[in-house]
Amino acid sequence: MNEQNSKLELLGNAPVSKALVSLGIPIMIGMLINAFYNLADAYFVGGLGEQQMGAISIVFPIGQAVVGLGLMFGNGAASYLSRLLGCGNKKAADIAASTALYSSVFIGAVFIMIAAIFLKPILTLLGATETIMPYALVYARIYILSCIFNVFNVTMNNIAASEGAAKTTMFALLSGAVINIGLDPLFIYAFHMGVAGAAIATAISQFISTAIYLSYILKKKSAFTFAIKNFSPSGQIYIEVLKIGIPTLVFQLLTSLSIALINRASSAYGDSIIAGMGAVTRITSMGTLIVFGFLKGFQPIAGFSYGAENFQRLRQSAKISILWSTAFCIIAGLFMIIFSAQIIAQFANGNKEMILFGQKSLAANGFSFFLFGFYTVYSSLFLALGKGTAGFVLGACRQGICFVPVILLLPGIFGLNGILYAQPAADVLSAIVTVFMAFTLHRRLSGEEQASNH
Repeated sequence: MNEQNSKLELLGNAPVSKALVSLGIPIMIGMLINAFYNLADAYFVGGLGEQQMGAISIVFPIGQAVVGLGLMFGNGAASYLSRLLGCGNKKAADIAASTALYSSVFIGAVFIMIAAIFLKPILTLLGATETIMPYALVYARIYILSCIFNVFNVTMNNIAASEGAAKTTMFALLSGAVINIGLDPLFIYAFHMGVAGAAIATAISQFISTAIYLSYILKKKSAFTFAIKNFSPSGQIYIEVLKIGIPTLVFQLLTSLSIALINRASSAYGDSIIAGMGAVTRITSMGTLIVFGFLKGFQPIAGFSYGAENFQRLRQSAKISILWSTAFCIIAGLFMIIFSAQIIAQFANGNKEMILFGQKSLAANGFSFFLFGFYTVYSSLFLALGKGTAGFVLGACRQGICFVPVILLLPGIFGLNGILYAQPAADVLSAIVTVFMAFTLHRRLSGEEQASNH
């Protein structure tokens, strides 16, 4: 059995537990390392001072928005590609994969150019104070230009995951992360480049991941053919890709918005609070990225099973994914609660105010993280099945529909504690919404299964 057929066998016929482990664990490890190098950035930059730590916290939402463009085309295409592979339409899959990849790079380049031109107003809008702004500008000017590699990487990450190429995805993420972690202290401290050194290290690491994906394409290891002739910007392809991709983009933009709103609310209380919330965001994102990584293995199984009308396999994969991801979230949440002070202290450079506030915020987020696995499985499931509207609503809950009203209201009522408890409150509300939407989904799937059996 060749490599491509082996991937499809894993998606369609292997035991669900084995398929989830084979597809999800390598991507999860890759994203864990990816998250770890985000923490490494914060750790090394945090040693420079609270203004420098605040600077990378301010710039972080811009990077998340750029990632959103890659996710829009990559995750949107992944859902479509898994279903095309499930029903055996290889030619349409080649065209969709090529169109998504080339479109993401072009749109990403346009976005990056606009962001570079209007950089200072954007940083001001994101909450940069006068003392943080000089460092934010130095870091962002390098970092934003390097984001073109990240757009390509995120798109290919999702496309490769859709065909079951989990090990390739893990290797690309792992290589970039290891390079970044190694270069950070070298450029920041040994070469005395400060925040500019952190940005250069990130740029080099992203380029390494891009080179690995290009090698994967050029050596024809992919199930898809990314030929220029397959680029076909037709309405039908964009509808299929964007009906899932736009909800994913909105979700990512809402993540950026939520971080920006936290930064703006925190700026009224000083640089230490901005830096503290920036550390909490990066720490909790480490947990969320692990769950997202594991569910990158669940999504192609769900999409393939749905395309093949194998409803029993679809239900089994969802059930196991909820159980495993929730178990992880409880363990990770307890770790955040028990060791909150020790964790935050690693990024605070002795700043007692940052440690005190960050400790409370991290512990509160640890409790609400218990619910994250359940919420994210269903958010991923709706998108994997091509149910874009429902996926949009649920995906927008945690960082948008529920979060924005909370972050706008609570600080005015509870002051600093309102900032601290904003995300946990949004998490609880999102989980409640998920319960109702999950019930509706299962009822509809039962109806589709009965119709397919007649």
